Amino acid sequence: MNDEDKPDNVPDGRAAVGKTAGVPEGAGEVPTAPASPLEQLQRDLEEAMKSAQVYKDQFFRKAAELENYKRRSEAEYLNLVRNANEGLINALLPIVEDLTRSLKAGSSQADVEAFYRGVELIYQKLMKVLEAQGLAPFDSAGTQFDVDYHDALLQVARDDVPPGTVVEEIARGYKLNDKVLRHARVIVSAAVQAESAPEASGTPGTPPESKESTQH
Repeated sequence: MNDEDKPDNVPDGRAAVGKTAGVPEGAGEVPTAPASPLEQLQRDLEEAMKSAQVYKDQFFRKAAELENYKRRSEAEYLNLVRNANEGLINALLPIVEDLTRSLKAGSSQADVEAFYRGVELIYQKLMKVLEAQGLAPFDSAGTQFDVDYHDALLQVARDDVPPGTVVEEIARGYKLNDKVLRHARVIVSAAVQAESAPEASGTPGTPPESKESTQH
């Protein structure tokens, strides 16, 4: 009998080979037993240790980066401090050269007035450079003594000015960008001490006793 002559409801024996009627597929597999609490705890611990190792590596890497950054920052700061006055020194060098030339010319020059004018011009040039850096002198003579601006070297009795007045400036004071760089050293006035009057005999307002005794 050919396959074409078989009725449709007859099962193919080849297709049924190796199959058991009524047994579902996968029924022969051994089911996995659920993990015990101890095994689950062991797995969680292993995962936590792996995560901890990752964080530890990241920590050490970031710590090394931070240390390198600190070293670079310190080196840059030291370099900045070391060269902070570079601009000021470059501005002062021409003045140093002017002073050198003036001293050399003044040693063989008889004209004192011309030498003085030359030194005065150099002084003005120096003050312009310092003022450009924020330096400014302040006047103290004739002002009231202020501990924030003055250092008193001496007090002198004066009756022509109020006590505590700066009557002489020994060394000028300077401010740098509105901050007192150096206090002015000054002499300050003090009140004149009044001389004590001689003590009068008798009680004031009471006439002296008569030498004659009263007769009763």
